[in-house]
Amino acid sequence: MAKLRITIVQSHIYWDSPAKNMNHIEAKLSNAKQSDLIILPELFNTAFNVTNDGENMSGETVQWMSSLASKLDALIIGSLIINEKGKKYNRLICMNPDGSHQYYDKRHLFDLMNESSYFTAGKDRLIINFKGWKLCPLICYDLRFPVFSRNNEEFDILIYVANWPASRINHWNKLLVARAIENQCFVAAVNRVGSDINGVEFSGHSSLIDYNGDIIYRGNNNEQLKTFTINKADLNSGRSKLPFLKDVDSFVIN
Repeated sequence: MAKLRITIVQSHIYWDSPAKNMNHIEAKLSNAKQSDLIILPELFNTAFNVTNDGENMSGETVQWMSSLASKLDALIIGSLIINEKGKKYNRLICMNPDGSHQYYDKRHLFDLMNESSYFTAGKDRLIINFKGWKLCPLICYDLRFPVFSRNNEEFDILIYVANWPASRINHWNKLLVARAIENQCFVAAVNRVGSDINGVEFSGHSSLIDYNGDIIYRGNNNEQLKTFTINKADLNSGRSKLPFLKDVDSFVIN
C-alpha cells in the first residue's frame, strides 16, 4: 500500500521580494530529505502584498517551481499572485516534476485584508491523484468553512497553505484537528513565520495531523523544514474500523 513522503517548509517570507524568497526556499530545500510532496506557504514569493501586480503562468516564479520540481523529483505546492486577462488570483499551483501542473484559485477571500478588492475568487475545488493518494489543496481562510472542505470519499489528504496570523493561531490549531476528524483524512498545513511590513506577526504552527485528529507534528514559531512519511494502509484501516464517511450528508456548493 502506498506511502507518501511529505516535506513541510515553514519559512519567513520577505516582503515583495520574489527572487530573494525563491533563493531562500531553495537553499533550505538543498538539505532536505528525499520527498514526494513539498508544501510551501501561501504567497510564498511576495508575502501578503495584495497590491503586487502578480505574474502570468509563464512567469519567473512558475518557471522556478517547474525547475525545482524537476530537480527534486517532487510535487511542489504553494500559492502566488497570478494575473490573467486583467484579473488577479491568489492561485495555488501544484507543479509536477515533468512540468505539468494543476491549480486552484482561492475561493474564500479574506476581507479583513481587503482581498476581494484586489483578487477574483475561485469557484471549484481541485482534487489531485498523486502516487495512489487523492489530495485536496486549499488556501488559508478556506479552513474556516467546513462545507467547502467536506469529504464525500473524494480525498485522502487536505492541504492548507497559509499566512495565518499569530493573534488567531488558537483557531488554526483547533480547526485543523477538526477538519482531520470530520473528514477522516490526513491534514498537512503550512503557515509562514516572522512578521510583515505592516507589523503582522506569524507564528508558524505548521501541522501534520492524522485521520483520528492525532497530531503527528506541530511546528513552533521558527523556520523549520520537516519530512514525514504517511501510510495509506493506516488510513484505510482507520476508515474501515469507523466507516462514518458512508453516512455523510450531501452538500451542494454554490
